[in-house]
Amino acid sequence: LSSARAQAYREYIKTAVVILLVVWAILAVVGFVFEGLLWLTIIGIILFIGTLIVGALRQRSRGKK
Repeated sequence: LSSARAQAYREYIKTAVVILLVVWAILAVVGFVFEGLLWLTIIGIILFIGTLIVGALRQRSRGKK
């Protein structure tokens, strides 16, 4: 990949991770607000943490190259 395309790809991935984090946080809040949807809170929290971990690992592995 050219330098410009690589940079654009990195920005796209960062944007996608942020959007996922927002969606997972919204799911967790909705699940917390509606008591019958407590399972949604648990799923939202798990996905939020998972996305953070994957994003951090990808960012660190990219820094070593």
